[in-house]
Amino acid sequence: MHKRRRGLLLFLVLILMGLLFFIGMKMRPATQTTRNSESPPVQEHSDHATEGGDTGNLDVVIQDIVNLAGEGKVPDVPFVAGESDSRTVHQQWGDPQQVTESANGQYEDFLQQEITIGFQSTKAFDIRSFKADIRNIHLADIKNKLGEPDEVRYYQDTKTNQIILVYQVNDHYQLKWILPKPTDGDANPAVHHISVYTAITDDIAETINQMTLDEKLGQMMFAGVSGTSLQQETTSLIRDYKVGGLILYANNLETPQQTVSLMNDLMAANGTNRLPLFLGTDQEGGKVVRLPGPLKNFPTNQKIGQINQAQFSYEIGQLLGEQLKAFGFNLDFAPVMDVNSNPNNPIIGDRSFSNKPDIVSQLGIQTMQGLESQQVIPVIKHFPGHGDTSVDSHLELPKVSKSLDDLTKLELIPFKAAIDKGVDVVMVGHILLPKIDQQYPSSMSKEIITGILRNQLGFDGVVMTDDMTMKAITNHFNIGQAAVDSVKAGNDIILIAHEFANVTAAIDALKAAVKNGEITEQQINDSVRRIIQLKEKYQLVNQPVSAVDLNKLNAHMVQVLNTYLK
Repeated sequence: MHKRRRGLLLFLVLILMGLLFFIGMKMRPATQTTRNSESPPVQEHSDHATEGGDTGNLDVVIQDIVNLAGEGKVPDVPFVAGESDSRTVHQQWGDPQQVTESANGQYEDFLQQEITIGFQSTKAFDIRSFKADIRNIHLADIKNKLGEPDEVRYYQDTKTNQIILVYQVNDHYQLKWILPKPTDGDANPAVHHISVYTAITDDIAETINQMTLDEKLGQMMFAGVSGTSLQQETTSLIRDYKVGGLILYANNLETPQQTVSLMNDLMAANGTNRLPLFLGTDQEGGKVVRLPGPLKNFPTNQKIGQINQAQFSYEIGQLLGEQLKAFGFNLDFAPVMDVNSNPNNPIIGDRSFSNKPDIVSQLGIQTMQGLESQQVIPVIKHFPGHGDTSVDSHLELPKVSKSLDDLTKLELIPFKAAIDKGVDVVMVGHILLPKIDQQYPSSMSKEIITGILRNQLGFDGVVMTDDMTMKAITNHFNIGQAAVDSVKAGNDIILIAHEFANVTAAIDALKAAVKNGEITEQQINDSVRRIIQLKEKYQLVNQPVSAVDLNKLNAHMVQVLNTYLK
């Protein structure tokens, strides 16, 4: 009798448990797919997280997420919060499918990768992942593995009601788990997305805020020097006018010993300034070389183009960088990216790799990357293309009757390719293109610099002019007003390679233009930011150099040339 009662009671309990489970499943809402409104909306996912996964496997996934967060990363994403910039992201993933501005910064959605990245200025500070394996994790899984969060936040709007669990992974990074807020119907919601976040400290903004207008304008000057030793006027340019860069020519560089002495004196003169100097020269190879002493010369770019081996061009770039670094230079006005399309061109000729834009693109980029491998800044030139000119811009202003469509089909191809590969500096040549700008040569044209180079080709690095003391400019423009017009057009750096008085006249004119509102100080700040970022990227420190080992440099040159020139 007792056994029969116990069996009946057990049967009733089982029926009751089944009813309760059925009612609970009916009341449970579908997993929420509205994104946290802290970030911009991105694509919705059709796959819904499910409970009941392998706990051990989830523990591994969670631990992997935590480990990567400690490095500023989320799973399956190569970018690092606080380090990666928008240009790097766009080079690898292309343009975002959606961009949303918020009070925190600009958020970009990459739908195929199921990733949203937040940028402040151009630096990533918030990387968010919505991938399916992350959305299989539930609230209880997180707390069982990681314990209670350091902070709990809530967010609610008309579409969203979320809880945010914040774990301080280390001094640099927070890992945030964003989930629907638990309810009676769903006490253990699935993760909606994760966020790896770092606070961006804008040291460059702080530096710019501390700089005087004179310091800022000085950084935008790349000046020539006179003599073979440190002259009073050069000292004044460095200490009084705070110029950001110096260009040296063959007449400044007589012997290796003298060159090292001069370079060290220039660096020492800059020792009390806030920022290091760009120290540059034209070391292209062929007939355009500046470094002194019995160095073996490079083949012309035309010869390199005829050989047409990418590795050879890369190793030439490495050799250029090695030699420049040995003498104390940190910037090379090379490689030439002009397509030699006009056989009567008096200025480019064998300085170009080829009359074919694809060869110029490939070999120019390889030389550029070879220079970069030696921590020497390459400056590609002469945008938008000097290859079809019939006049030497040192003597007069060349005129090219080409439309933008014409340029896009030929001259712009190598520059676009180099921009896509992350080139840092573009030099703009002095060429009048009346079908694009009837008034100003390319180096002073807003249509060409801002319209084409910045907006159409997407270049966000440093733009500089060719030498403004070339007769292409001085025959037609006052140097001071030319400097003002060049900055208004979008240049960050004005190159004035000759005469102290020309440099000071340009600085004075720019200062007056800022004071009277013709140029905003914000534009000056934007240029100075790009200049500082470039100096920091290449870790410029202006360290003194010792005697140059010419035998070592020549041995490296011979080794490379013997490999490819047979």
